[in-house]
Amino acid sequence: MGESSDLGGRKIAVLRAVVEEYVRTGEPVGSETIAERAGLGVSSATIRNEMAALEEMGYLTHPHTSAGRIPTDLGYRGYVDTLPAGGRLRDVQRRAITGFFAETMLDLEEVLKGTTQLLSRLTQYAGLAVPPSMSDEQLVRAEIVDLGPSIMVLVIGQHGRVEKALVDRPGELDGPALEALERRIGDSFGGRTMAEAQARALRLAGESNPAERDLLMAVAETLRDMQRGKGGDHVLVGGVANLADEVAHWRRETVHRLIEALEHESELHLLLRQVGSGGDVSVTIGAEHPTTGEWEAAIVAAPFRVGDTPVGTIGVVGPTAMDYLTVVASVRAVAKRLSELATELGA
Repeated sequence: MGESSDLGGRKIAVLRAVVEEYVRTGEPVGSETIAERAGLGVSSATIRNEMAALEEMGYLTHPHTSAGRIPTDLGYRGYVDTLPAGGRLRDVQRRAITGFFAETMLDLEEVLKGTTQLLSRLTQYAGLAVPPSMSDEQLVRAEIVDLGPSIMVLVIGQHGRVEKALVDRPGELDGPALEALERRIGDSFGGRTMAEAQARALRLAGESNPAERDLLMAVAETLRDMQRGKGGDHVLVGGVANLADEVAHWRRETVHRLIEALEHESELHLLLRQVGSGGDVSVTIGAEHPTTGEWEAAIVAAPFRVGDTPVGTIGVVGPTAMDYLTVVASVRAVAKRLSELATELGA
């Protein structure tokens, strides 16, 4: 990720040591601790001078009650920007990713639900996923099924999502008329997205007799409900309980506020769409964004693709005192495998 331009090699080494020690313990870090554990080959006095300089530059701060220092949001950013581009996963993490994607999965939404849990297990924070927009999803089949006194409207999307609705059978529609209407629907909707099929159903309803119009309006409403129910501001979250274990790095009320915020998806959805639109892993830390600043949180996210086209986002949310090395490597590896699977499924 490249070196921070205003830091020399020793300051970078000290900053990295402070961040990693603070993430590990949740306690302010002193120069003696860094001298003992970081293996930098310099005295604690030299380290103390470098930490003081890093504090003046805004990378570190210290609580009034402690002589030790803790990273600021800028400090975490400096740390993240000096991480190696190809961070390595531990063998157990690689096996977990390989095992998950070795399973046969045909429904992308179910895959993404599992992905949030996988990311949570890999990182011990909460996993996130934004599915592809349902409006852009291809319609596989739209059927009207004769059940005698009622008719079932059945809609199936390309990722295996199913929506159905029951409507009263119009008295004017006999069997042949119903079969003709079903053929008309099949011929009209082939190869269309959910949004295009909904618009087409509404247009057909306006051109049809009253009995057919009722059924076509039911098809349009089912398509609308499918898009609203599975898309929009939909964010999948896994492993929220892990956030409650991070009180060493967050005030307790901050944890509660973040967990509550995860239940209101619109802000999180917008943020993930923004940070997941780039080419690789994106790291958003604390005050760098109004939402993460309010939560005192960091989000590591990456797009997953079908071919070269981004279709959704996965990520991890946790405290700013995050194990960035593990999280960045995990998100990058999972996004790569997910892109391969989504491309196979034709997402």
